[in-house]
Amino acid sequence: MPIYEYKCSACGNGFEYLHFAGDDTPPRCPDCDSPQVERQLSCFAKSGGQGGGASLGALAGGGGGHSCGSGGFS
Repeated sequence: MPIYEYKCSACGNGFEYLHFAGDDTPPRCPDCDSPQVERQLSCFAKSGGQGGGASLGALAGGGGGHSCGSGGFS
């Protein structure tokens, strides 16, 4: 069951929506109930876990931190 990020075209609200298997119904904005929402590109996270794997910052070519912008919706 994937979680997608959306942004409402009507009010600008950013939100996440959990799609259940077989559910093709597009989400509505939880703030204004508008059906005019656009799916956004999402960042992904890597679990640290055990071992000496590279950090997300190193994988993204950065010097630490994440490479997905401000971390929120504008």
